[in-house]
Amino acid sequence: MIKEAIDKVVKKIDLSEAEMMAAMEEIMEGNATPAQIGSFITALRMKGETVEEVTGAARIMRQKATHVNACATTIVDTCGTGGDKLNTFNISTTAAFVVAAAGITVAKHGNRAVSSACGSADVLEALGINVSADQEIVEECIQQIGIGF
Repeated sequence: MIKEAIDKVVKKIDLSEAEMMAAMEEIMEGNATPAQIGSFITALRMKGETVEEVTGAARIMRQKATHVNACATTIVDTCGTGGDKLNTFNISTTAAFVVAAAGITVAKHGNRAVSSACGSADVLEALGINVSADQEIVEECIQQIGIGF
């Protein structure tokens, strides 16, 4: 499906939600090459993403995401979107620590820098935090100290 999806978006043809889900499934399962993924994302960005495409991608990513059980009545996530091209610093990670210090449970997510100087994973790793911790360890961190990544 990834080859067909690339062909369509290169021609500026919108994908249906189902087509996007099939392409994302292939990507998330590791069945697409890095060149295919790069071509697909670049062509999609150049075409412009539709609501159906974003929805289809989000559905598959949510299905494939690691689910963390956090026993808290109120829980938040702080995550920047990146890509603002304003050369701003990583405020979402700083905000996560402030929010956790105020007593609100935080289940933080994020990634390495793509378009900025540093992403959440880069900041946390520089602080000595294992950003590849198993689900059980993340759950334990959330329960014991009120924040996990």
